Amino acid sequence: MTAHPLDRPVWSMLTGRQSHLAEGDARALRLDRGYGVFGVAADTGAEAQAALAALVPDDGELWMVEDEAWPVPPGTREVKRAVLAQMVAGGSPPMPRGGEPAMIALGDDDAAEMAALAEHAKPGPWGPKTHLYGPFFGIRENGRLLAMAGQRILVPGMAEVSGVSTWEDCRGRGLARALIGHVMRAMIARGETPFLHSYADNAGAIALYESLGFRIRRQVHVLAIAR
Repeated sequence: MTAHPLDRPVWSMLTGRQSHLAEGDARALRLDRGYGVFGVAADTGAEAQAALAALVPDDGELWMVEDEAWPVPPGTREVKRAVLAQMVAGGSPPMPRGGEPAMIALGDDDAAEMAALAEHAKPGPWGPKTHLYGPFFGIRENGRLLAMAGQRILVPGMAEVSGVSTWEDCRGRGLARALIGHVMRAMIARGETPFLHSYADNAGAIALYESLGFRIRRQVHVLAIAR
């Protein structure tokens, strides 16, 4: 039986549509360090695990997202383990009542503000090039970037909603909901099915995503390692 590309999303990403962002070889790969911290080994064998360990930076971490709990490669140490709910959209989300708030496409000129917002909201690993993954959209008010959302992992026929962030003093206004819906509709218009990952114990976030048409596909495992 052919594996689903979301069973090993980082492997699917770095050997497929985003292989141009990969460092390494057939034994193990990691994402371009400017974009983020994701890495993956071909399998749990000794050769692949050693190759994965060699990709761990001296002063940082490498994160794996797998369909099963992954062993810690020799020469590295475990920093974090977590379980994620992997969710896939069943269709286009409902439009907000009264229509969408005004949104703008974000790019290089917004990179510093996006990084500051990501550092505050902590939507997941963020690097100096993360904003270049693909379309990111934001909501500004009086010049201030209040909230943003965009995409990250791309696999055949599917795109990951990611980077959803709102400043704490701007929450409760439906900004994240509106932005996620906008990103989803843009993906669907391109013929792609939206998916995302949420920490499995984040009931509030999962409820929001379910209200936008996402359903839990399965649980996947995160392992962060360092030297």
